[in-house]
Amino acid sequence: MEMNRRGAENAERRELGEEMRQLTGAVIGAAIEVHRVLGPGFLESVYHQALRLEFQMRGIPHTSKHRVAVTYKGYQVGEGELDFLVADVLIVELKAVEKLAPIHEAQVMSYLKMTNHPLALLINFNVPVLKEGIKRIILSS
Repeated sequence: MEMNRRGAENAERRELGEEMRQLTGAVIGAAIEVHRVLGPGFLESVYHQALRLEFQMRGIPHTSKHRVAVTYKGYQVGEGELDFLVADVLIVELKAVEKLAPIHEAQVMSYLKMTNHPLALLINFNVPVLKEGIKRIILSS
């Protein structure tokens, strides 16, 4: 019985992993298209609007400017804003900076902790090749 339960848990993890892989692939594909058309050099707000439109065109479920509560010892002390929450599981944070800094990763890690979502994509559009501007950030236990 124990082996069957473990097998079912592993199958569920693989299935969730496959769904997340497909979802991140769809998001990255949409971001690459935005970068292909616009290139680097615009403000983050321009990329945000273009990516929102690309998500809509591709049928990628998302919430733009998704608000989340910031709590301290059980009390709400503020509010954060995710650039995108995709399919209620994937955080997408956009930047248009010369170089990603540790503070950008810390911001995304804080979002992961606040929401308890397992994965985020940090995307910097201000790069010659978008592949160089994409960072996966995983919430570690």
